[in-house]
Amino acid sequence: MKIYSMIATGCPMVFCSRSFLLRSIPFLFVLLPASTVVAQTRPVSELAPGVFFYFGDELQQKSANCVWVVFRDYVLAIDANYPWGAEEIVTEIRKTTDKPIRFLFDTHYHHDHTFGNAVFADAGATIVSTEKTAEEMHIPGQYEWDHGSQYSGRNMTGTRREFPSLTFDQQLVFDDGVHRVELRRMGPAHTGGDGVAYLPKEKILVTGDLCVNGNPWGNNVADANADYDKWLDVLDTMAGWDIKIVVPGHGDPGTTETLKQQRSYLADMLNQVREGIKLGKSKNQLTKEIDLSKHPVYGANKVSITRSIGNMYDKLSAKEH
Repeated sequence: MKIYSMIATGCPMVFCSRSFLLRSIPFLFVLLPASTVVAQTRPVSELAPGVFFYFGDELQQKSANCVWVVFRDYVLAIDANYPWGAEEIVTEIRKTTDKPIRFLFDTHYHHDHTFGNAVFADAGATIVSTEKTAEEMHIPGQYEWDHGSQYSGRNMTGTRREFPSLTFDQQLVFDDGVHRVELRRMGPAHTGGDGVAYLPKEKILVTGDLCVNGNPWGNNVADANADYDKWLDVLDTMAGWDIKIVVPGHGDPGTTETLKQQRSYLADMLNQVREGIKLGKSKNQLTKEIDLSKHPVYGANKVSITRSIGNMYDKLSAKEH
């Protein structure tokens, strides 16, 4: 069903470019109880009037960044974090506004961006994603959920899963005359269903994990639906938009230069792995030989970088056979 009309006053103006549907192993840490509360290491910052940024702290197992936009009558949040991170984010949102949290957008299906969905749903939010992300949550995402404590680093007992109930194919727009947020599908790239949030008035782009910026783990290239060449094209495309602030899925906000640095990092990894495969080198050889430390977005955790090179080798080698 195509929707092009404005919803009643007090609700968002929502446009959908094609379809609008209603549908009802990991980093290992010392496990902590899900209820453990550790204070946020950085204060929430206001990127522009009514647009707020929460820094996702990897070392506290609150890893995904979150942005929320305070519209005239409601709040749209972007990425849920883990349940304990989501609880903290909801508390922080309520410090910035008394408007209800009406929508939560999952940029992609990965555990650190969606495991906290239920916290937002309980706060009154409708969960939004691309159609492909909703599909991925039911298949590869189910594996992550079934191994949730290993992925999250904390005990997930007593938590529940919440799936997107509002999905879109290519684009969904929220516009109340004050703020405009364009949710756009960009995948397959990092995952099959990657989506971003673009705020053209404020010139802010929220990328999910299409871009990360120097977080300890580097970027994850292992997803079964990842498309490396398309990912490079997507980064080129976004770098051409009118943007002042880029909010990555992890790490500090940057600029379009951060998108270019992410592209350079991924392209360097991809080219070296492809060349190594052509020369008949083993995965073990390449993980020892490839050095990506010159790139500003490189993560300090070398174990994760080594794993990424190995995952890329496996994925590309499988295509050769």
